[in-house]
Amino acid sequence: MNHYETVFILNPVLSETQIEETVKKFEDFLIKNGAKMVSKENWGLKKLAYPIQHKKSGFYHLFEFTAPGEVIEPYETEFRRDERIMRFLTVRLDKHAIAWAEKRRNKLKANA
Repeated sequence: MNHYETVFILNPVLSETQIEETVKKFEDFLIKNGAKMVSKENWGLKKLAYPIQHKKSGFYHLFEFTAPGEVIEPYETEFRRDERIMRFLTVRLDKHAIAWAEKRRNKLKANA
């Protein structure tokens, strides 16, 4: 099982319900295919560095999870097929990135 992190940007014209449905869809996809969610974060509406699909902002979400390597290709295919997703990036974390992510999560919990 490898450790991964995915950041994706949702279209800013979506309603709160549509955003929740989309996030749930990808979370369910991972769990159904043998992944274990470590962390989910909703970063909210953010201004983009450059326009994407003529939009200047988007809803950012982060998933941190462990999964077998063969899950990632179909997972990313689902992102490409979903018109509500503007951009996404999945990276495999090494031991240093895992430690940093855990430290960041603990810091967020302390501030909450």
